[in-house]
Amino acid sequence: MLVLRFLRLFALIGASIALCGAIVPAQAQPSAGRALTTCVLRDSGEMNPAELIRHPERFDCKTPQYKLGAGDFWAITGPLDAVSTIEKPLRINFASLWQRQLSAQLLYADGSIHTYRTDARGITPLIQLGALAALPAPPSDAKLVRVLWHIEGAANVRGILLGAALSDAPRNDATNLAMAVLYAAFGGMCLALIVYNFALWCAMRYRFQLHYCVLLAVLIGYALSSSGAMAWLYPDIVNNDRLRFNYLFLGLAGGATALFTLSFFEMKIRSRRLDLYTRVIATTVPVSGLIVFLFGAINLRLADMIYTLAILGLISIVVPTLWQAWKQRSHFLWLFSIAWSAPIALALMRILANLHVLPWSFWLDNSTVISMMFEALVSALAVAYRIKFLREERDEAITREVLARRLADTDPLTGLLNRRAFLAQALGRPGEQQLLIADIDHFKRVNETLGHDGGDEVLRLFARTLRTAAPADALVARIGGEEFALLANAAVPIELDPLLNKLRQTRMPFDLKVTASIGACTGPLADDRDWKALYRAADIALFEAKSAGRDRARARREAA
Repeated sequence: MLVLRFLRLFALIGASIALCGAIVPAQAQPSAGRALTTCVLRDSGEMNPAELIRHPERFDCKTPQYKLGAGDFWAITGPLDAVSTIEKPLRINFASLWQRQLSAQLLYADGSIHTYRTDARGITPLIQLGALAALPAPPSDAKLVRVLWHIEGAANVRGILLGAALSDAPRNDATNLAMAVLYAAFGGMCLALIVYNFALWCAMRYRFQLHYCVLLAVLIGYALSSSGAMAWLYPDIVNNDRLRFNYLFLGLAGGATALFTLSFFEMKIRSRRLDLYTRVIATTVPVSGLIVFLFGAINLRLADMIYTLAILGLISIVVPTLWQAWKQRSHFLWLFSIAWSAPIALALMRILANLHVLPWSFWLDNSTVISMMFEALVSALAVAYRIKFLREERDEAITREVLARRLADTDPLTGLLNRRAFLAQALGRPGEQQLLIADIDHFKRVNETLGHDGGDEVLRLFARTLRTAAPADALVARIGGEEFALLANAAVPIELDPLLNKLRQTRMPFDLKVTASIGACTGPLADDRDWKALYRAADIALFEAKSAGRDRARARREAA
């Protein structure tokens, strides 16, 4: 109970932190620096940047950027009033968005303009960890007044220029270091969990373990693309292609999540309709990511809407799954709820941001990896918890099977082997075997004297004496009413007289004197024919012992 309360508290704290981080407005982003107001103007094709940068009143600061549609645009900041020095060079940060090319004019107070233009890679050279672009402002004695951007081929799904902020090199370096720690921790955790769960899958072959490994592997790819690390690892990659991979990896992660959800819960909670719906979503979400990857450049707005609806479909799996799990009293409902609380809340918020209900936020863009790190850790506990129950179910099944076999092979009264089990183990034993047939003398009188319950107790005590007197590798069975068989290796034969003596000394109910007669024979036991010959000879020897007065043993040297 203490662990359960701790995990629930951990889930609440994690979800709260992620949620608060997601809704922090752009103006309060410590990693981005001082937020800048940005106004936009559609490019008519014949505009002079030197004139535009000195007339910011021509720009639209009120209309939401996403309403202006796709195309080429100019964007300008408000007054900067800051100095970029050699010791502390300034950086103008802005969000990485889908655009073909970008150029920037930086206006200084002395009237000079510094121009920066991207190449075919787009803003890839400017990408920092956290997927922010950082435009360097050349050091100057004059103050930096404002910045004018020319954005070509803007898809304008979220906006034209978002998250503009004034920062400096030391602050950007500190942000890069913090983001590197975050993403490295996430990647290391995923790799460790992949190795561990893949090793378990190789040994146990539960599908949810493999689906969990696929989910973690895809999340590593998503972290590489969404963090901007892909641009550092592959400096020649076009930034739009990095964004394509971001959509693709997140779509694949959604599909892996659906499969993991499908295979994680017990079979009893999976209805046919829910199974079918989950499989459809598990296919649709990766396909939507692939559509953006392949055809996003043609119409990103349409492709992004299909992708957003697919992610919404993925979230819609959760409610019926939890409902079925609650109805069937699943052992794993609480862990699943904890693990997916933060990712689901943040996914909903990102969908609202995609639909322009919520504003763009740096924290929301980078919250997915934090929520997925939380999910991966709790899901690792859920996987271990699931394996615990599977192990218990397996152990219980093995125990039932062992008990069933034991009941099928054992005489219920004495606990010795029954005739069928005795023959199954006896036939085929290598080398010469010694077979003893022991029969309790005058057992009918015993029943008449003690009653049937007393007679049963005599049989149990007699069987216990035979078992303790026989060698460890000998077979002891009850093959008839009061008839017992012992089979031992003839190389170490059972001495008949000492055995009879132990049987005489066994204390019976009411100190009743009980004796037995024994017939013995030695021979091979390769097959059923050998058994019949050996048993016939031992039975003849038993008859001879009873004819000679009982309470004695007779032996034949070999089977006829």
